[in-house]
Amino acid sequence: MQWKTDWGLRGRMVFTMFLLFALYIVFVGVLSQFTNLIGIVLVMGLFSLGQFFFSDKMALYSMGANVVDESEAPELHRTVERLSQQADLPKPQIAIADSQVPNAFATGRNQSNATVAVTRGLLNTLDQEELEGVLAHELAHIKNRDVMVMTIASFLSTLAFIVVRWGWLFSGDGENQAPIYVAILVSLVVWVLSFLLIRALSRYREYAADRGGASITGNPSALASALMSIDGRMDRVPDDDLREQAEMNAFFIIPIRSGFIGKIASSHPPTEKRIEKLRELEQQQETA
Repeated sequence: MQWKTDWGLRGRMVFTMFLLFALYIVFVGVLSQFTNLIGIVLVMGLFSLGQFFFSDKMALYSMGANVVDESEAPELHRTVERLSQQADLPKPQIAIADSQVPNAFATGRNQSNATVAVTRGLLNTLDQEELEGVLAHELAHIKNRDVMVMTIASFLSTLAFIVVRWGWLFSGDGENQAPIYVAILVSLVVWVLSFLLIRALSRYREYAADRGGASITGNPSALASALMSIDGRMDRVPDDDLREQAEMNAFFIIPIRSGFIGKIASSHPPTEKRIEKLRELEQQQETA
């Protein structure tokens, strides 16, 4: 494998986290003027800290995914172990979700505490080469350490959204109303800016993981084929199943999109553009 550090991704992660923390220092500073709201934010901050340490278990639980050992999925384990060796990574845990939505995601705080999860729908949709391309894509996320950054960024965004959604409960009467609504307005601005920063980073990290996955397998066309297969299969999955799992969009290899707003606010770049870049990468390898 010819792995190249993606300095563009690292720079974006550092810059995004710097902006988010600066934004939230201002956010907490404004809310500190309203003691009944700052208390809520501090409590939610503690919950978010706990969520960070148990994010992998929570992600697996939300998907109904269970960790499987080698006796339960021997071929899948052999494939992940081989790809992990090629990527110079510790072998992650492997989980399978009993879902017909064809998808995969990686979770965990670091490279030594990671899990790669796939759905039954994915295993039934892809051939071996395509599956290797998807698994390598998820391993690239782990190697790039962007799962941890996205997890932290998502928690920070959640705090602002909580104030936007529930702050009105503390508006009270008379002179207390105006300050609380100012705090809600500030929280809304913070949440929108956080949303845009996270989406911008998320889209770039998918391109980076596509490149990384292609470097691990040396086969960009397999991942391109897998993306086409997954995207095409989504239309045949029941809407109820899609809605249940849409909350994990930021971590899926292909997001579950619904409607015009869902497409423009997607955490991923368009599948067609990802495939186009993989085709370009394949041509570069052939001419090298």
